Amino acid sequence: MARPLRIEYPGAVYHVMARGSHSQDVYTDAADRERFLETLGEACQKAGWWVHAYVLMDNHYHLLLETPEPNLVAGMKWLQGTYTQRYNSRHRLFGHLFQGRYKAIPVDGSQEGDYFAVVSTYIHLNPARAGLIRIGEERLKGYRWSSYPAYLKGAGGRPAWLRVERVLGSVGLGPGQAKGYEAYIEGRVLELGIEARRKELEEQWRGLRQGWYLGGAGFLERLEGRLNGALEGRRRESHSGGAKAAHDEAAAERALAEGLDGLGLRSEELEGMARGAPEKQVLAWWLRRSTTVSLRWLGQRLGMGHYTRVSQAVAQVGRRPNRVQEGLKRKLARLESKA
Repeated sequence: MARPLRIEYPGAVYHVMARGSHSQDVYTDAADRERFLETLGEACQKAGWWVHAYVLMDNHYHLLLETPEPNLVAGMKWLQGTYTQRYNSRHRLFGHLFQGRYKAIPVDGSQEGDYFAVVSTYIHLNPARAGLIRIGEERLKGYRWSSYPAYLKGAGGRPAWLRVERVLGSVGLGPGQAKGYEAYIEGRVLELGIEARRKELEEQWRGLRQGWYLGGAGFLERLEGRLNGALEGRRRESHSGGAKAAHDEAAAERALAEGLDGLGLRSEELEGMARGAPEKQVLAWWLRRSTTVSLRWLGQRLGMGHYTRVSQAVAQVGRRPNRVQEGLKRKLARLESKA
């Protein structure tokens, strides 16, 4: 089975989420939750991690995790494997506890945006979003299995591996302003009770659930620069996910620019051509040969319509090109001979 591509580098920040196998509970009582937090603390000590926010739900957990060393994969393997062993031993079970591979979205930890605030707020509001408290009647700080109550305590009341400074700073607060953070979070809880505001917050959080990274254009550019290293020496078909797709699409964009240059075309000219223009068909055939992007991507990027049209064009150019297509293919062949 193809695995999500992991991007690791010193100082990386991730939104990590893992769910129970077949959506089963991964914590059955307070003792399980306490054991998981103990295990998380051990993982932080072993790997040198810092946790900025966490929440434990019944069948999944969320972490806002920083890795000073590029060791996300090794640390997560130890964390989930060790907790699974301890859970199974306590409950006299065996087999997998977590569902497939955990999700780890790189997060822009710089001060260029409010991404720390977006992720930490999403994590801390999870119990309210799930209906585990009565909005307007109960305070979110009463939910024990989150880092939020620990934020409201002094440094002596928090585990050493939980860092609060960056999250507080992301919402304009200093290290000692616990009351300010309580007002901020409890205010967001009340907003969840207002339908229009809840929709706005859910839209803000969509990238956390559907994207492969969270950050601005500069952060994406830096991530793309790391993708080649992440794939180097690995079988491409063994990996999947948004990060790999972004790598493949960036490579295809470079190849497309070379192909357009080889054909003596500008991008604007390509956009004005018909869907079935021979130049588009030959470029689709060439990009399909030299990159790993999908037919769907080619159809959208080249303006050729449905991916079945692209598939037919690629097959026809490859097997029975007409005279115009053959001439265009020879031009692209010259690029390969120069490489």
